[in-house]
Amino acid sequence: MIIDVHAHWGPWFFTMDVAGATLATMDRYGIDRAVVSSTEAVIYDAPAGNRALAAALGGHDDGLGRLFGYVTVNPRRLREADRDLRRYLPTGRFVGVKIHTDYTGSPATSPQLRDALELVASAGCPALVHTWGASVLDLAQVCLDTPGLRVIAGHMGADGFRYAIEAARACDRLYLEPCWSHAPAGRIAEVAAKVDARQLLFGTDATLIDPSSAFGAVAAANLTGETAERIAWRNATELFGLTATQPH
Repeated sequence: MIIDVHAHWGPWFFTMDVAGATLATMDRYGIDRAVVSSTEAVIYDAPAGNRALAAALGGHDDGLGRLFGYVTVNPRRLREADRDLRRYLPTGRFVGVKIHTDYTGSPATSPQLRDALELVASAGCPALVHTWGASVLDLAQVCLDTPGLRVIAGHMGADGFRYAIEAARACDRLYLEPCWSHAPAGRIAEVAAKVDARQLLFGTDATLIDPSSAFGAVAAANLTGETAERIAWRNATELFGLTATQPH
């Protein structure tokens, strides 16, 4: 089984004919489940995008429960964020929060992000947070300072993956997922060798990036046994409270 914890739903702001491609992309690569955020919510308007994604998940006749949602939170619009968390998390189709620090102008060192992640912790769900470079160290510190918070470092710092290793070793409530538009040799193997396997997840950044990039990078790491299983699906089921039964 494969669970993609970093995926998207809806069209992008540049020319890409992928608005309805989420399930087709999953089928092509054998991805059983995906946790998706609305591109509209991430880039333009969080409440509007969350509302559209909720309608899609509620009316999506995939019949298999393959798609789950992130409630996208803008740290500079916390009143709306609190309302959306109360509205969508109880539906059972939303299992976490997505925060893009760059698009919202809310870096990991900002009070806005800290306040947003305190809200997430109080809601009892994990958050996928965009990280790049050394910012993953700042995210780890916020996690350490916020009781009960569980965060996924999106892209595991990208070119700052060695910072991600340090961050994950400092905070066992910080998880790493590897998607990135580049695939430096040895990146995932090095992380897997130095970080507790229980803190590793699989993500693709679909439909922004073709999943072949993430699949190839993980395959090149030659992971086996429990580590491979934990990255592929087991950690995701535990983190998001999903069932371990394959949907097809």
